[in-house]
Amino acid sequence: MQQADIGLIGLAVMGQNLVLNMNDHGYTVAVYNRTTAKVDDFMAGPAQGTEIIPTYSISQLVTSLKKPRRIMMMVKAGEVVDAFIEQLLPHLEPGDIIIDGGNSLYTDSERRMQMLTKKNVLFIGTGISGGEEGARKGPSIMPGGNPEAWPHVRDIFQAIAAKVDGVPCCDWVGEGGAGHFVKMVHNGIEYGDMQLICEAYDFMSRGLALDEEQIAGIFSDWNDGLLNSYLIEISAHIFATKDVDGTPLIRKILDSAGQKGTGKWTGINALELGIPLTLIAEAVFARCLSALKEERVRAAAVLSGPIPQIPVDPTPLIQNIHDALYGAKIISYTQGYMLMREAAKEYGWNLHYGSIALMWRGGCIIRSVFLDNIKQAFAVNPELDNLLLDDFFQKAIEQSQAGWRQATIKGIELGIPMPAIAAGLSYYDGYRSARLPANLLQAQRDYFGAHTYERIDKPRGEFFHTDWSGSGGKVSSSTYTV
Repeated sequence: MQQADIGLIGLAVMGQNLVLNMNDHGYTVAVYNRTTAKVDDFMAGPAQGTEIIPTYSISQLVTSLKKPRRIMMMVKAGEVVDAFIEQLLPHLEPGDIIIDGGNSLYTDSERRMQMLTKKNVLFIGTGISGGEEGARKGPSIMPGGNPEAWPHVRDIFQAIAAKVDGVPCCDWVGEGGAGHFVKMVHNGIEYGDMQLICEAYDFMSRGLALDEEQIAGIFSDWNDGLLNSYLIEISAHIFATKDVDGTPLIRKILDSAGQKGTGKWTGINALELGIPLTLIAEAVFARCLSALKEERVRAAAVLSGPIPQIPVDPTPLIQNIHDALYGAKIISYTQGYMLMREAAKEYGWNLHYGSIALMWRGGCIIRSVFLDNIKQAFAVNPELDNLLLDDFFQKAIEQSQAGWRQATIKGIELGIPMPAIAAGLSYYDGYRSARLPANLLQAQRDYFGAHTYERIDKPRGEFFHTDWSGSGGKVSSSTYTV
């Protein structure tokens, strides 16, 4: 019986397309699905005529594989992953490899690696981005986990990954949950990018009264310049797509956004680590607000706001929106990289930030023209604290901020919500401020809670308390700092 190079569990669209991708690159794949009828449907459909091996039980899947056995799961994150690991373990031997390719929480991947290491089974938790098209033609792959497993899967992963200038968009990220953490941050940046684009669209539609055909043309033009990216490209296509009645399909889509949790996880982790992920957090909250559709409809009938005054010539504002989108997009990536740097310190990971940018250049949802500039920034200064301190990004923000400010001001005047664009600008203004009003905040905390404060005329780390009211005494509270 022919033995397979790798096995895959889970034949939903991503799983099927990854299997076909591996088959195209000369790897023999054994497949299994909990609903075994899906195996037959796959073999009779997309996999017909291939070397793919169908299996109908976990034991059959395992026995069909070369040693060390490599088994990849493309199943729903959470309990399902743990359940399949438990089913696999009785059939595995020391040195075999389990790969979780779903959108798992990085802490789950850390836990699974530690548990499997004790059983002498190797574990990889890998982020995969690019959707069904990427899975079929070449995704971005972000593997982490047990480094001993990486040599056994490197050739397969780098063969099926997207390529940019001949370089695969796949490299080892780090131990434990590092791979899934980087994918989580990728998705957080993706949330930010998508919300920024939605705000630009809303401004052009409601504030400038442009129709979908005009907006499609603008986005197509933008995709030939500084804003060149996958999301700008597909947005142009979306605006140009017609429904069966000839009207723009976008008009028929309900304005209530869904989410699967990775953006929320990114925001929660930023709060835990004390990183100001403001733009990405606003993007998550914007989805939450959109989900209150019925409530918003009721509110729209009773709450007032400015009536947009459509400009005679929209051209200057279109350029301002472009600049706002570009500047805020840089902030989205900046905040994502800040979070990764802090997580690396907190969890002991050795993340290669330039290599991560290379992994995101192709195949993934956030691929963008300036990822090469991010790679270059970390090549010049591997210890770079913030992308805004790099020469390229300093100049990019300097060139875009006048239009960014004008677009934000005009959006407020017109009553058009721009939470992510405005949050990005506020973050920039806060980051460039040598002095912020947190001195008052610290005084307030000390006044009502004796939380103490530091003084500018004393060394850092020396804390003081004032008896502001004259009756509070000299006892201070403990200090907590993020």
